[in-house]
Amino acid sequence: MANARKTPLESFRKRQKNNGNVRVEVQVRKEDAELLRSVARALSDPTRETETRSLLKARFIVPSPVGLKALLASAPLDGIELERSNDLGRSVNL
Repeated sequence: MANARKTPLESFRKRQKNNGNVRVEVQVRKEDAELLRSVARALSDPTRETETRSLLKARFIVPSPVGLKALLASAPLDGIELERSNDLGRSVNL
């Protein structure tokens, strides 16, 4: 018969998952370990998380390429006349 009680580790992992946390494991050089720990602490600190996240995104996230259609759709069109007149130009005698 299997033990029906959850272990403390299972309970902890479930709480973390419900809070939206995931475990990430990385391997870095020894001199970079404290730097990454500091970044992780800054991201988990409610007073610094927004600023830290925006700085990291601005520096490291590469924007996806935008096509011509998306560029035209996002272009500001205020004050630009989009209708063309029916002026055929001057008359020419041949």
